[in-house]
Amino acid sequence: MPSRGIIFNYIKSLFSRQKKTKKQPLVEQETLNVKQERRIKAVETQSKSKRPVANFSEQPERSAKKSKKNSDLPSHLLHKKFTVNAGHYDITPKAFPKNALAIVEKLQRAGLEAYVVGGCIRDLLLGHKPKDFDVATNAKPEEIQKIFGRQCRLIGRRFRLAHIVFGRDIYEVATFRADHASHSSDKISKVSEEGMLLRDNVYGTLREDAERRDFTVNSLYYDPKHNLIFDFFDGIADLKASKLRLIGDPVVRYQEDPVRMLRAVRFMAKLDMFLDKPSDAPIRELAHLLKNIPAARLFDESLKLFQSGQGLKTYQLMRQYGLFEQLFPVLVPFFTEHNDSNAERMLSKALSSTDERIRDNLRVNPAFLFAALLWYPLREKMELLKNEGGLNSHDAMMLAANDVLAESCKAIALHRRHTSVIRDIWALQFQMTKRSGKRPQQTLEHVKFRAGFDLLVMRAEIEGGDLVELSAWWHEYQFSNDTQRMEMLKAVRNVPNFAGEEKKKRRRKTFRKRKPVKKVSAE
Repeated sequence: MPSRGIIFNYIKSLFSRQKKTKKQPLVEQETLNVKQERRIKAVETQSKSKRPVANFSEQPERSAKKSKKNSDLPSHLLHKKFTVNAGHYDITPKAFPKNALAIVEKLQRAGLEAYVVGGCIRDLLLGHKPKDFDVATNAKPEEIQKIFGRQCRLIGRRFRLAHIVFGRDIYEVATFRADHASHSSDKISKVSEEGMLLRDNVYGTLREDAERRDFTVNSLYYDPKHNLIFDFFDGIADLKASKLRLIGDPVVRYQEDPVRMLRAVRFMAKLDMFLDKPSDAPIRELAHLLKNIPAARLFDESLKLFQSGQGLKTYQLMRQYGLFEQLFPVLVPFFTEHNDSNAERMLSKALSSTDERIRDNLRVNPAFLFAALLWYPLREKMELLKNEGGLNSHDAMMLAANDVLAESCKAIALHRRHTSVIRDIWALQFQMTKRSGKRPQQTLEHVKFRAGFDLLVMRAEIEGGDLVELSAWWHEYQFSNDTQRMEMLKAVRNVPNFAGEEKKKRRRKTFRKRKPVKKVSAE
C-alpha cells in the first residue's frame, strides 16, 4: 500500500512540472510581442512626423477598397439619408398583397435585392387604392426565371421583363436599369437617330434605376423587410406640393420615350397635379415624336388615357398640348377655334358618359367610345362617296367604314374584335331608321342594340331634329309589350320616310322565256 502511494505521488509531480514548463514560455512570448508592437508603433509615429507629404499613389487603392466596402453594405444602410420610415405615412406590409410580398421575400432569401416600386407607393401615399404592384430587383431576368421556374414568363425585347403568375394575378418584375453611356452593344442598348430608346437592357444598381424612372413621384421604392421607403429625388415632397417633375433633362427624357408626354398628361388629370415649367415647355415641340411609337402601344396608352375616370379632362389637356392630333389625325379637320363642331361636341359627350360609368362601377366598352369618336368622319366620308359614286347608304357606309378605320389604325392599332363591334354600332344607326314590318324586332334583338341606341341618343342631343323623335320612339319600343309594339308600328306607317333616306327600290322580277320544246316525230 505505501509503495503504491509513493508511485502515485511521483507520477502526479511529473504532470505538474510539465504544465508549469508549458505556461512559462507562453507568458514570455506574450510579453515579448507586446514590447515589439510598442516599438513598431513608436517607429511609425516618428516616420510619419518626418514625412508630412501624403503618398497619392495609394489613394486609388484606398478609394477602391472603400467602394467595395460600400457595395457590400445593405441598401438601407448605404442609402440611409434617402430612406423614410413608411410608418410615418401609415404604410405597413399589410397594405400590399401577399403575393407581391412573397415575390420580394423569395428574391431576398436568394441573396438578392428586391423592392415594391412605382405607382402603388405613390397611390398609397395619396390615400388611393393601387391597381398594380410592381417589383424591382438586381436579379437579371434569367435569374428570376430560375428562382420562380414555371411561375415566371419572360417578355419583351426592347425592355426585358419577368411576369410572375399567381392564378389570374400577374406581377411585373423588372431588373434595375442603368445609363446607356457605357454600353455600345446593340443587343443591350440601342438608340434611334431622334434619341428614342429602341433597346433598354443595361442593368445597374438601385440608385441608377431610380435615375432611369420617369417622374419623381414614381421613383419610390418600398422595403417590406425594414418598412422603409427609398426616395432619391424628393418624390414625397413633390406629392405634397402636387407637382409632377421629370427626372433629368426633360428634352432628352421625352426623346428617349415620347410616351412620357402622354403619361404626364394622364397623371395631371388623374392625380390633379401640375407639370413644372421645365417638364412642360418642350411638349408641344416634341409632340410629333409620337408618330415613331408603334400603333399597338399607342392603342394601349389610349385606353389608359380615356378609361381612367378622367377622360374628358385628359382630352382637354391633350388638345392643349397638341397630343390628341397625333393619336387621332382623322379628327383634325373637324376641330374649330371654339370647340363647337358636332364632332367636338360628340367627343365631350362620349368621354363624360364614359367617366360617369366608371364612377358608377359600370362596364365600359372601348369599341363604343371609338365608334362615337369616329362617327362624324364616317358621315362625311359617306356623303362624299354617295355624291361622287352614286352609291346607296349601305354601300357608302361599308366603304367609308373601311377607309376611316384603316386611317385610324395607322396611328392606334384597333383590335379586330373592336373594329367589328364599331361596324355593328354604325350599321345600327341606319337600321333604326327602318320601322316597318319585322325590322324593328330584328334590330331590337341585335347583340349590340344597347350600344347603338346610346349613340343614337347622343346624336339626338347634338343634332336635334328628327333624331329626337326617333330616339324617343326606340326608347318606348324596347320597354313596351307585344300589343303596344303593334300599335306603335301601325302609327309609324303614316309617318313620312325618316331624314330623307331613300326608300329601297324593289327590283323588278324578270322571267326568262322558256324556249319551246321541239317535238321529235317518231318515225
